[in-house]
Amino acid sequence: MKLAQLFVKDAMDLTLSTTDKASTLRHLAEQFTKAGGVSDVDSYVEKLEVREAQSTTGVGDEIAIPHAQDASIKEAAIVFARSQEGIEWESFDGQPAKLIFMIAAPEGGGEHLQALAKLSSILMNPEAKQALLDAQTQEDVVNIIAEYEAEKEEENQAKETVTAVDTQAQDADDVYLLAVTACPTGIAHTYMAEEKLNQAADKAGYAIKVETNGQTGVGNKLTKADIERATAIIVAADKQVDMARFNGKPVIITKVADGINKADELVRRAANADARIYHASQYEQSADDSEENESLGRQFYKHLMNGVSHMLPFVVAGGILAALSFFWGINSANPDDASYNAIAHTLKTFGDLSFAMMLPVLAGYIGQSIADRPGLVIGFMGGVFANPSILTAFNAGGIFEDAVASGFLGALVAGFLAGGIVWCLRKGLSWLPKSLEGMKPIFLYPVLGVLAMGLIMFFIVNAPMGAVMLGLQDLLTSIPSELSVVLGFVAAAMMSIDMGGPLNKAAYVTGTALVTASNGAGSDVMAAVMIGGMVPPLAIAISATFYKNLWAPEQHNSALVNYVMGAAFITEGAIPFAASNPLRVIPSLAVGSGVAGALSILFGSVSYVPHGGIFAVLAGGVTNPWMYLVAWLAGGIVGAILLSVLVKKPAEELAE
Repeated sequence: MKLAQLFVKDAMDLTLSTTDKASTLRHLAEQFTKAGGVSDVDSYVEKLEVREAQSTTGVGDEIAIPHAQDASIKEAAIVFARSQEGIEWESFDGQPAKLIFMIAAPEGGGEHLQALAKLSSILMNPEAKQALLDAQTQEDVVNIIAEYEAEKEEENQAKETVTAVDTQAQDADDVYLLAVTACPTGIAHTYMAEEKLNQAADKAGYAIKVETNGQTGVGNKLTKADIERATAIIVAADKQVDMARFNGKPVIITKVADGINKADELVRRAANADARIYHASQYEQSADDSEENESLGRQFYKHLMNGVSHMLPFVVAGGILAALSFFWGINSANPDDASYNAIAHTLKTFGDLSFAMMLPVLAGYIGQSIADRPGLVIGFMGGVFANPSILTAFNAGGIFEDAVASGFLGALVAGFLAGGIVWCLRKGLSWLPKSLEGMKPIFLYPVLGVLAMGLIMFFIVNAPMGAVMLGLQDLLTSIPSELSVVLGFVAAAMMSIDMGGPLNKAAYVTGTALVTASNGAGSDVMAAVMIGGMVPPLAIAISATFYKNLWAPEQHNSALVNYVMGAAFITEGAIPFAASNPLRVIPSLAVGSGVAGALSILFGSVSYVPHGGIFAVLAGGVTNPWMYLVAWLAGGIVGAILLSVLVKKPAEELAE
């Protein structure tokens, strides 16, 4: 579809009178509603505000492009508005927004991404911008967009033709620039930086090829031949991109905002090869590039989310497959049980294997974000060491016989530790001759790094966890029966603090031991422990349903899957959300779980089985089942409310 056809003339406002961003978004959404484009204006406005909370859509040069998807939108559309005075939009260049393009799209559709890419490039044309500022009618606006859209398409076709004809004939001494643009959401700024760099290179008379790492994937991908021929490479990105391919080339690394606002300067520097040579194995940022440095908070967030985003699919896959196995019975995956079913066993095995990858992937991709490929293998193994029971090799006894898991908190430590280990190795091995440079990333770093990681995890991070776990078990069993409600709160809260670490294991082992020793009488502590593990995913799911601005859009759908995981007593569903903001999320979940555990004891619920969640309840494995479910829901609601108070915004705010 042509871009001009997406503009809704009936919803345009060429004399915008609103004075701030929030009222402008509401006004434009209501205009769109009157034109019949969206049926749930409140939901759509909320989605727009969530997007703004991630990062501003004020792209600079007096332009803002707010955008969002919503289920009540019938088809993709653009609502245009113009303000004479301008509206504060927190734009990169500090200018108020005078031209506002609100892009709306149905949920799950990609039309708005394509529209953003096209619109962003057109608006970089000063003549197009001025024409829109001067437009007198809605019809003028549509005609201007159509005219410059056609002009842009012709320009792109001409570029492709020239590139195809001249690439082989180009002299090897000619300046040839490459660039990569990428922003956290992979939408507007990615393509605006592309357009600005193209314009700057064209004005200076240099050939340039710009790769975009956008939401729809990598566009105009740089080839090996491009990189070999390049004079220099500009990487204007606010997220991780593939850097190893630029080894040995002059590379300028900067923010995507500089790709928009400092395009001329970047092109000039690149044409003069005014940049450090990038070494994939031991690159260090120059002190001269201080303006390109990121805050520690932003770096921490970027590395953390690289691990969380890669881990999330493993959690979802493992959780759903494990939950499906319960349909044949809570013990149907056990070959020694009378209810054994081969399909259930297969599903549970596949789910468990997916879960086994969760912590290694989390730690590995945090390490990779910090230290590229050497950090990946060292971090990956750190995640394995955080939960050594996932590998059968540790059943061989010896010094690892009593190895204790440190859970996802240990994996978080391992991820960042991997980056530190690689940094130390680079410094420590810098004296080696250049001839051995190629051995470092494929031999020295992995071998020495994994050895260091294993020693640190087992003897510094994991080893003390054994004593902690035994101490916690003693604490739980020492609480007198008259304080059973307190015991229920503590045991349930422990289930949600480190999710696989010593606190979680101590509570679960204690509950299981009490069930085993009860001679069929069941255990109220086990009931509290199980409900404590069911609450964290439920609290995450409820928060995503009723407080939609808490989680970034890419996390939202995964959060809703937690309804199933919570019901199945799969606490791991909450791990990606706890990992993304542990200091705020974990206390909320712990209090919610504690409340549910205390209520479970108070209601007199007893569990005869150590697992199964709601499936165990339905099968009669828990007494007083209805009140047990009430306790579960109450804990989930308390946790969700606390999340809404403590988290407030998507975790992107940590990067500021």
